[in-house]
Amino acid sequence: MNDATVNDATVNDSATRNPGTNDVEDSVTDARSPDAGAVAVPPLVTDLEVSVRRIDEIVLESEYLRTGTDVSALVKSIASVGLIHPVTINRDGELLAGARRLEAVRELGWTEIPVHVIDRDTLVQELISIDENLVRTPLKGLELEKSLNRGREIYEQLNPDANKVDISTEELSKEEKAELRVREEQDEDSFAAVTAEKTGLSKSVIKGAIKRDALASPAVKRARGEGGLNATQTNEIIKLEADTQEQVLPLVADKTAKDTRRIVAAAREGGIEAAIEESRKIVPLPKEYEQLRSPLKRVNRTMARILAEELRYDGPQREAIVNELRALEANLANYFRMMGVQ
Repeated sequence: MNDATVNDATVNDSATRNPGTNDVEDSVTDARSPDAGAVAVPPLVTDLEVSVRRIDEIVLESEYLRTGTDVSALVKSIASVGLIHPVTINRDGELLAGARRLEAVRELGWTEIPVHVIDRDTLVQELISIDENLVRTPLKGLELEKSLNRGREIYEQLNPDANKVDISTEELSKEEKAELRVREEQDEDSFAAVTAEKTGLSKSVIKGAIKRDALASPAVKRARGEGGLNATQTNEIIKLEADTQEQVLPLVADKTAKDTRRIVAAAREGGIEAAIEESRKIVPLPKEYEQLRSPLKRVNRTMARILAEELRYDGPQREAIVNELRALEANLANYFRMMGVQ
């Protein structure tokens, strides 16, 4: 669900003017209510109070608030149809959900804004802020992983009888993997299951993100943030203890996921010395070759299909296609000569 599409959620103007008739459901409660087939967190909507608050009195302290993002589409939406969903604050005036809406109405020159005021404990307040991010505004990378893992911690604390997300990295046998798949298919009340229902992300994607945040060392997270590691490499590195992760980091720089897997496997088997030895055996593939592999496979498959089906084309793009194929033919001939390939 996206801010611009639904104006950050769904209450109409008349509801804003007449809070007593406002039929609003908070996304956290809706996703975890018994009707939704999930374990419920403590009720969040039954004690909602709707009022109007001066914008300059609202405090922005939650680390999960999305500030400094582009709200131009949201500004246009609110200017056109009004604010459809009040923002959410606690009794102390701290904003829990709706930073983008608040920023948009501030740009429109508003001095006051409709608010939901909740009176819940600090864990539920934090969960509301996390939920707002996960459901309303797309998150990526480390930000997504941090929100998912913290959401899991809070959810499992509030729902001790719910299924727990397994963050172990032990290798499973085929039989154990099959049993795990069955359990995951039947799982309806874990944080991963509830979040998958709300966000459209698969349980496996959610669990992978949680593991990366829960198990990665600070150094690995820094490397991720700086672009030195991707998620697939990180999935392998987190199989190691935190101190070993930091030792392995220089060995996997610029390595493929496959090579990273080899180095990590060596480290698990024989320690850092074995990982160093394994890394020396790896002849790095230049990134240009790595970028070439997938397109080449697609081109070869497509060309094989064209030839097998004798597909002819004599339309307006024929000359451009033939010219590209001739250029490719010339490049291939030059490459084979360079490599000494007959």
